[in-house]
Amino acid sequence: MLFRLVRPALFALDPEPAHRLTIAALKRAPLRPPPSDGPLTVEVAGLRFPNPIGLAAGFDKDAEVPDALLGSGFGAVEVGSITPQPQEGNPKPRMFRLAEDRAVINRLGFNNGGAAAAAARLEARRGRPGIVGVNIGANKDSADRIFDYAVMTRVMAPLARYLAVNISSPNTPGLRALQDEAPLRELLGAVIDARAEKCGGGGPPIFLKVAPDLQPVDIDAIARIAIEMKLGAIIVSNTTITRPPLASRHACEAGGLSGAPLRDLALRRLRDFRTATGGAMPLVGVGGIGNAQDAWQRIRAGASLVQLYSALVYEGPGLVGRILRGVEARMRRDGFSSIAEAVGSE
Repeated sequence: MLFRLVRPALFALDPEPAHRLTIAALKRAPLRPPPSDGPLTVEVAGLRFPNPIGLAAGFDKDAEVPDALLGSGFGAVEVGSITPQPQEGNPKPRMFRLAEDRAVINRLGFNNGGAAAAAARLEARRGRPGIVGVNIGANKDSADRIFDYAVMTRVMAPLARYLAVNISSPNTPGLRALQDEAPLRELLGAVIDARAEKCGGGGPPIFLKVAPDLQPVDIDAIARIAIEMKLGAIIVSNTTITRPPLASRHACEAGGLSGAPLRDLALRRLRDFRTATGGAMPLVGVGGIGNAQDAWQRIRAGASLVQLYSALVYEGPGLVGRILRGVEARMRRDGFSSIAEAVGSE
């Protein structure tokens, strides 16, 4: 009800100031405990998630409010993307609401305050309950982006419950080329070595975030490499540079499209990765998830976890609880006793 009252005021602002206002409000809100284990608990990559509904990277870029977000019901919060050095990102305006399409286009370009500032915040919350993953990226002007990912791994591995290697943002020129087979092997090898250097034989699992705009040969290669290198999961998927029919006047803006128009493409890519991995690799379904049916469909298609972000812009924080209640009702309706039983059962 509160969100319905304040939404017109938020939508009167440009998206970035509205987002900063939301972060500021979360900083001042009373902290609530994160969700506890229950009927939707699921284990992925050695981590026990109290429920499968997570917040995707991009909302809390600088790890400012992960505990407030966990308190809203998310089973995990992924902060970032964070780069070694602070960077401003791309010129403004660079974020657009497509209200008619329940979508967002962004070309932010990894704007963030850098690794040192985020690491200090994560260090300050060390020991608190709740799964906080860290999404790591490379600086736009870096002469060696693979080196950047290794640096980020060394900084964040002791502070993250999992690391998400983001090589699929469309807003950093050339970044998606790291999804090609040879550079991907080199990149993941450097990340794994950096984790071992910092954490010995332990450390957080490594998740790989991929684009939805992939060809079948790319999907097969990524799946094979992920299995060979024993990654924790593949996150499917980031925003798309393709443009389905859209009603908004912002439809032609450059950048990554997220929200409802991404749903069908992201679902197809999830199914493709489920086939390519043969169920041997956990998958995280992201893109266009706006209600319990979307989340349940992604689980039945092969996702052990799902993430959302853009739908919160239009639905507010109450969406998390509605999805959780709806997923549990569907799980019981369809005769499953756990999320793990339902994964890939379509």
